Amino acid sequence: MTAADNSAPAEPPHIPVLLRPLLEAVAPVSGLWLDGTFGAGGYSRGLLEAGADRVIGVDRDPSVADLAASWSAGWGDRLQLVEGVFSELDRHAEAPLDGVVLDLGVSSMQLDQAERGFSFAKDGPLDMRMGAEGPSAADLVASASDTALADILFHYGEERASRRIARAIVKARAIAPIVTTAQLAEVVARCLPPHRPGQTHPATRSFQAIRIAVNDELGELVRGLEAAERALKPGGKLAVVTFHSLEDRIVKRYLQVRSGQAAGGSRYAPEARPDPARFELVTRRAVAPDPVELEANPRARSAKLRVAIRTGEPAGPVDRARLGLPKIMED
Repeated sequence: MTAADNSAPAEPPHIPVLLRPLLEAVAPVSGLWLDGTFGAGGYSRGLLEAGADRVIGVDRDPSVADLAASWSAGWGDRLQLVEGVFSELDRHAEAPLDGVVLDLGVSSMQLDQAERGFSFAKDGPLDMRMGAEGPSAADLVASASDTALADILFHYGEERASRRIARAIVKARAIAPIVTTAQLAEVVARCLPPHRPGQTHPATRSFQAIRIAVNDELGELVRGLEAAERALKPGGKLAVVTFHSLEDRIVKRYLQVRSGQAAGGSRYAPEARPDPARFELVTRRAVAPDPVELEANPRARSAKLRVAIRTGEPAGPVDRARLGLPKIMED
């Protein structure tokens, strides 16, 4: 594709969160990059415009390629789309990578599609799957015990009323199957104080928790970070955008551990031997959206960016117990 053609592709439908600070943190951009959460393609396009020779866009959502068809073809062979999970990104990359970008959580594009069942704002089937396979949210809600449901709601949604909501779900499904987002939202809302203007909807935490469980998002995140460590060449850059504290905590701890900067022990536990530094931190603290971005995109308010550079140390096993993954009771 010639330089004159760079303006040819139409704009993707959504503006990615924290794109400007991300590109500034990973500059200069060159070589082969992998966008592990392609979505609407905004990060991939930003990387290409910033100087990446090629970008591999990976997404588990089978509808992504069709949605991007109106503009992605204009980049020719500089943009390759792959249907798959980013936890296997080292398999999708045919060569050592110069950079990896991960934009976690559910995309605004998916939230806006009622038929995907991610949001209580629009009634739809209770699905929440980011891909096309595996049990749906309706399956989880129909089969999990009240103990497992309470664990999911508490650990993945930080919902204080988790046990009360779990009991209500089990009671409601005994009367009639819970198969739509409106049904689930109503069950949850009845367990909590009335929704007041300006407050988040009572079902927000529960929907987040069930979505994370359905897609194994936290397990996928850890496996994706490990895969990025294996795939990046020395000097390669890793940029991760998170949207809630559970994700950010895992990314922060992973990068601390893998950069040899994890917290030491205490009088109750011996100090852990630091790992050889596989990453060098670029952002010592998470980068948040500035007021201009927040005004343009209120959905960005909880976003955080962390960036690190791969060292020459070979990839190695990770002690996942040090990453703070929640432990969920199995049925």
